[in-house]
Amino acid sequence: MNGTDTALLGDLMVRIQRKKERLDAHRPLPETALRRLRDELRLLHTYHSNAIEGNTLTLQETKLVLEEGITIGGKSLREHLEATNLAEAFDLIEAIAKEKKGIEHTTIQQIHEVVTRGIDVDAGKYRVHNVRITGAAKTPPDFSKVTYLMDDLIAALKAKENKEQPLKTAAFLHHKLVEIHPFTDGNGRVARLLTNLYLMKEGYPPIVLRKDERGKYYQFLRSADGGNLGPFANFIAKSVDESLTLYLATFGDIDELVPLVELAKLRECPYSRDYLGLRARQGVLDAVKIGRSWYSTRRALREYIREHATAKFKSNESK
Repeated sequence: MNGTDTALLGDLMVRIQRKKERLDAHRPLPETALRRLRDELRLLHTYHSNAIEGNTLTLQETKLVLEEGITIGGKSLREHLEATNLAEAFDLIEAIAKEKKGIEHTTIQQIHEVVTRGIDVDAGKYRVHNVRITGAAKTPPDFSKVTYLMDDLIAALKAKENKEQPLKTAAFLHHKLVEIHPFTDGNGRVARLLTNLYLMKEGYPPIVLRKDERGKYYQFLRSADGGNLGPFANFIAKSVDESLTLYLATFGDIDELVPLVELAKLRECPYSRDYLGLRARQGVLDAVKIGRSWYSTRRALREYIREHATAKFKSNESK
């Protein structure tokens, strides 16, 4: 993680809290807009989570498989099952989140059973033999320790409830699940679903960890292996921030997402598109990347102008 990311952690948490408060103030959310956004996130989660693991279905192909039931030529049965199973598992965690129940062994195993149904003969069962992960520096624990380690993880989640920032707990849950590697296959997919289950249970929207950030994803998990969960927690927090932005954008007005090229044309904007793009990539300007383009909001632009004008004024005062 670079210095900018580390320095942003505190500010990012403040920004997330403000957005969540605004989102909570809008509840109950409009059903039509919520359903459309939910369907989009379900598709994106399914595509990206599978792509991280090597599934070669494109986003459009995944959409066709899920919405039209179409079989894609040249793609394996396994890849099709991975898509339909993961989408069904997303529906499952939504239903579980509404019940507000704690995460238990049965919850985790039920999610795994759906994810690997028709793919893994041990679907829904903790592994009963040792495994090695190709290219990984760390070997998963002996299979005989899996149940005890999962007991410890579940107990730790209960201990952290109402005592630790939910985003940090979600990152802890995700890392510990993949570190324990309780299943023969499908651990990454289950970890990403469990992260969303925990976040939704705590009132946050689901997140999408994207294929194009797979390198960072694994890098930050390795840092967590070494005892530093901070970079991975920040990585999760950035995804939460992005999802909150998408949800708030459904209300339009100053929260409507606008391409940076259009924001730069506004009379109130003193910056060029290139400058806004730089600050968006640095994480300083509150923005999201959709496809290959960056988007932000008039609210975010106004906050950026206000904060940096204040910083400039204070700098001049101290001279």
